[in-house]
Amino acid sequence: MTVPATAAARRLLPRTARGRTVLGWGSALAVGLAALTGGDIRTVTQRSRWKHAVCRESYGSLKSVLIAPRSFFSTITFTKTSNQPPMSITPPQPAPVWNHSADDILRLTKETIAQDREHLDKIGALSASDCNFNSVFVPLASSETSFDSILEPLSFYQNVSPSKELRDASNEAEVLARDYGVEQSMRLDVFQAKVNAEKNIKASGEWEKLSAEDQRLVEKMVLDGTRAGLALPDKERTELTALKKELSQACLEFSKNFNEENGVVSFTEEELKGVPKDVISGYKKRTEDSKELYDVTFKTPDIFPIFKFAENPETRKRAQEAHEARLAINVPLLDKALELRRKIAKLLGYATWADYITEVKMIKSAKGANDFLDDLESKLRPVGLKEREILLAMKEAEHKEKNIPFDGEFYLWDYRYYDRKYIEKTLDLDDSLVKEYFPVSVVVPTILEIYQNLLGVRFEEIKDSSTWHTDVQHFAVWAKDAKDASGFIGYCYLDLFPRGTSSPYFSVWYNFGILNNFQESKYSHAAVWPLLAGYDKADGARSYPLTAMVANLAKPTPDKPALMRHDDVVTFFHEMGHVFHGLLSKTKYSRFHGTSVARDFVEAPSQMLENWCWEPKVLEKMSSHYETKKPLSSDLIEKIIKSRYVNVGLFYLRQLFFAKFDIKVHTDQESDDYTSLWNSLREKISLVKADKPAPGQASFGHITGGYDAGYYGYTYSLVFAADMYATVFKADPLDPSRGAKYAQAILRPGGSREELDSLKDFLGRPPNNEAFIKELFGTVPGANL
Repeated sequence: MTVPATAAARRLLPRTARGRTVLGWGSALAVGLAALTGGDIRTVTQRSRWKHAVCRESYGSLKSVLIAPRSFFSTITFTKTSNQPPMSITPPQPAPVWNHSADDILRLTKETIAQDREHLDKIGALSASDCNFNSVFVPLASSETSFDSILEPLSFYQNVSPSKELRDASNEAEVLARDYGVEQSMRLDVFQAKVNAEKNIKASGEWEKLSAEDQRLVEKMVLDGTRAGLALPDKERTELTALKKELSQACLEFSKNFNEENGVVSFTEEELKGVPKDVISGYKKRTEDSKELYDVTFKTPDIFPIFKFAENPETRKRAQEAHEARLAINVPLLDKALELRRKIAKLLGYATWADYITEVKMIKSAKGANDFLDDLESKLRPVGLKEREILLAMKEAEHKEKNIPFDGEFYLWDYRYYDRKYIEKTLDLDDSLVKEYFPVSVVVPTILEIYQNLLGVRFEEIKDSSTWHTDVQHFAVWAKDAKDASGFIGYCYLDLFPRGTSSPYFSVWYNFGILNNFQESKYSHAAVWPLLAGYDKADGARSYPLTAMVANLAKPTPDKPALMRHDDVVTFFHEMGHVFHGLLSKTKYSRFHGTSVARDFVEAPSQMLENWCWEPKVLEKMSSHYETKKPLSSDLIEKIIKSRYVNVGLFYLRQLFFAKFDIKVHTDQESDDYTSLWNSLREKISLVKADKPAPGQASFGHITGGYDAGYYGYTYSLVFAADMYATVFKADPLDPSRGAKYAQAILRPGGSREELDSLKDFLGRPPNNEAFIKELFGTVPGANL
């Protein structure tokens, strides 16, 4: 997933693009790919929020021990696109320095807010006759850019810093920024200046002289004020401002709890029977009451192997229930956020929060989203029921063989286990064997090489540069044939490995008693932050973008190097798609840069790129057995590809459950018992039972992290992804000329034009769902969107 920039967060009311055309969905439309955290061999990826080894100076001589993980992980060497020598050109823009103190973060935040307020005061004080494009919209865009360029990196510390002091300061700074965002979004004087300027521009004939992106800037900035409620009477505006601030705080606390979660669930070795030995060897081992226990964190590389491999159903059940309840602290925060959204929507004159949110998306309305989801469910349910029967029969046979009571039910903790067994049985495909062909040290640089060749760029690692942690790798990104500074594209950071209790050194530190103040402190899944946007400066020079990818790839064990499951490979390929969307976009204004597109389109480019991970040539290129160094055999590759749509009904019904829960809680007029709703909807839609209600909604990070009333978009955007891939890339996925076309038509414009215009430019026609339907269900008549 890609994380919204601070500007959007401080406005609170998203600035996503408005599509001109309502997309109509024919009766043939079926489900697409989307995934919450983790999954199986064909899972797309969790993109939840989304989404640490503490080595503070105060530990003195221990610092050299605490930063050791980088040497423990396999060194990743990035392959250049040719035998070109290292770049000797100096980037025209220096990289940021990550040496802030907690005091710096709060001081800079307060100074930036004060400067922004001054700028807005000047604009708000303009007389109506003095309001024009250059006096209102240009300085507003400049102020917005300056604000983001300072505060976005400061806000980022809370997701990655090993220092709790810095994380807390970063979180506090974001509270200040969000509160100020509410304040500035409600400034009637600035809104009136925008309205006056737009009126004067059109009356003077200047409108026709503006570029398309200039015109879009005017339209979007005026729309910001309209949707913020600035047309409301004073009393309602004051109430709305207070509600927005309260909502902002609730969402921020939800996110903070998500980032700081560091729980474990413990098992004996016997209870872990079936879990691969290399996975177990990575768990922290301890003794309690003369019994040896293994502490399993809730991070995907630790907990998901239990869901998939633990033979004892009670082990899987306990792991699943603990995982579902790990963020119960967020239950009241979500209740509060939903209630506040209902009040805000009512004040703004919308029937529901979902109607408010979808108004500026491609789907256009809550009804459109519900119709889309209902149509998908009607097609998937018969398929899912048949698959459930097959897996339930497998469960009955295994329970009979092992003398385990069988109650005829298919539980949440049964799904991944029997899905994996079904794949192994029908395809003779062993997930653990496949993983041996994907060492991190091979996969990551190979994927980078593929992207570099496809998109015509070069990654140059910057050694010994300033970063927020020693594990982080820092790159300058250049055009492949760059000969001078004009070929510079931007900067990229990769923070790929787990830290804290997920580190392979945790048990060593723990046993030495040096972890008393340690705490998990890294975003726990995979996501990309667009830390700096690219834009044209006032003097005509370019300001370059910076993106950061944060992930938690597999860790090495005493027996094996760090290995990736195939779905981890897909995740990494997907997230790198967001990285390049942020790097290769080139817009005049920062607010349109990169992934600043409609939320139900933003995943489409990366979802399209996931297809590379199912192509035989690419799978062979990315794979190298950690011992033999041989690539995947053609037989294994064929099995991996066939596994993509095994149990397709249950897999996508699970995603449909997330989307329908999200839409329901944002269309209901009254509050509900959301724990009960979460569990009942899951049983009804996903066709899996739970033994007791668990507050899974409290860990549904999308709902407070920018995807509220928007989870449907993961599936919705996949129609575009399938169309783009089948139409342009399928014939030759590694062709640089096709990559150049993609970069020019889809990545470069960002949100500076309508998403449908970008799609038409790339496809040579309006998009349709034919490729999507054919991909999942065979040939079915498609309809234009």
